[in-house]
Amino acid sequence: MTTPEISFEFFPPQSLAASFRLWDTVQTLAPLEPRFVSVTYGAGGTTRELTRDAVSTLHNSSGLSVAAHLTCVNASRQETLEIADGFAKAGVKDIVALRGDPPKGQDQFVPHPDGFANSVELIEALASTGKFGIRVGAYPDKHPEAQDFAADIDWLKAKLDAGADEALTQFFFEAETFFRFRDACAKAGIDKPIVPGILPIENWKGARNFARRCGTHIPVWVENAFEKAVRDDREDLLATALCTELCSDLIDGGVDKLHFYTLNRPELTRDVCFALGITPKAELQNVA
Repeated sequence: MTTPEISFEFFPPQSLAASFRLWDTVQTLAPLEPRFVSVTYGAGGTTRELTRDAVSTLHNSSGLSVAAHLTCVNASRQETLEIADGFAKAGVKDIVALRGDPPKGQDQFVPHPDGFANSVELIEALASTGKFGIRVGAYPDKHPEAQDFAADIDWLKAKLDAGADEALTQFFFEAETFFRFRDACAKAGIDKPIVPGILPIENWKGARNFARRCGTHIPVWVENAFEKAVRDDREDLLATALCTELCSDLIDGGVDKLHFYTLNRPELTRDVCFALGITPKAELQNVA
């Protein structure tokens, strides 16, 4: 089996304890030599400052290539581009450009009066600066707001045509879901890399709720397996086995890159990587 390139997503800490957790996560996963790590934005841009600080700290102290998430929510064009310029001045050369989720309590995205109307406008503006590699989101299962599966593919193509270099997918439970999506993208003329997003399931209840919110199909067999594993106190064992099998199936199908959503809990991600033959190569450099 070919060993894939990997990348990891973290979220910014909102407390001192969470800061230690993030650093522990970085120390655990950095020796696996990811091609990059990304730091998320909270819904409605609520962690904008925290994201900026976490990106800056990771970039300066970890030796990792860090990609900053950037959204269109609750900010004018000028404010958004000033944030991007701040990333560039800090040496951050990669951005994950997203429309972003609506603020808490709102059902749908409403553009800022002076802001970007959607992710395509944001991508065009970022690409015009020439300062960043740009990654975008993709949905192997239909996005909850999309008219249909074909509309999702068309929107992804628009984002890539606007200047994005690579797409990272939402998580899914079966390799065939990704292969079907990949084939549809190729048929639509998309030739830029599409990297499957992988969620090692730390907590089945939370993962199930998140899947339902973002439109990810939950196969009946997965639901039944986790309900039994939770009853038998074998949830982590099942999660590791299923995630490893999913990644192995993807690799067998020609996938050479995987993007892991760590939720700042590195153990399952590390164990899956080990099972795939991805082993530590170096220690994280010490922070002065």
